[in-house]
Amino acid sequence: MSGHSKWAKIKHQKTAGDAKKGRIFSKLSKMITLAAKKGEDQNMNPELKYAINQAKAENMPSSNIQKAIRRGGASSKEENLEEVRYEAFGPGGAAIIVEGITDSKNRTSAEIKQIFNKNDVRLAEPGAAVWAFEKNPEGQWQTKNIMPISPEDKEKLQNLINTLEEHEDINKVFTNAE
Repeated sequence: MSGHSKWAKIKHQKTAGDAKKGRIFSKLSKMITLAAKKGEDQNMNPELKYAINQAKAENMPSSNIQKAIRRGGASSKEENLEEVRYEAFGPGGAAIIVEGITDSKNRTSAEIKQIFNKNDVRLAEPGAAVWAFEKNPEGQWQTKNIMPISPEDKEKLQNLINTLEEHEDINKVFTNAE
C-alpha cells in the first residue's frame, strides 16, 4: 500500500478547482463592487441585484458578497474600478463586444489589444459593433443580427472567446456569430 494516498490524488484536483473558483469569485466581486457604487439597495439597483444573483448561482459566500457591496458603497473610496467595453470584428467579420471591470484602463486596454492582435481581430471604434446587438432589461447584450460564419472561423472565434474569458478583468464576451 505504500505510495497510495487519497489526499495526494485529491489535492491536484482541489487546487485546480480552487483556482478556477477564485478567478470566478474575483470577477463577481468586481461586478458587485461596481454595481454597488450606483446604490446599495438591490430593490432600487437592478444591476446590483443581477450581480448578486450571479454570485449566488456560483455559490459565492454571503460574507464575500457583503464585503463587495461595502467596498462599492457610497462611504468607501477604497478601489477605483471602472467599466470597460471593447468592440471588434473577429473571424469571418463577426461583431464582438467585450465588457469588463478594471482598476487600470491602460493596462487592460494593452492586454486586450495584444489578445486581439494574436488572433487577427480588428479593434473597432466605440459604437462600430453595437449595431448587431441590443440591450435587454438586465443590461446584457443580445444579438439582433445573427451572422453565419464558416466552421474554421467558428473555431477561431471560440478560441478567442475562451482566451478573453480567462482574462481577470473581462466579465462578458458577446458575438453575433451563429
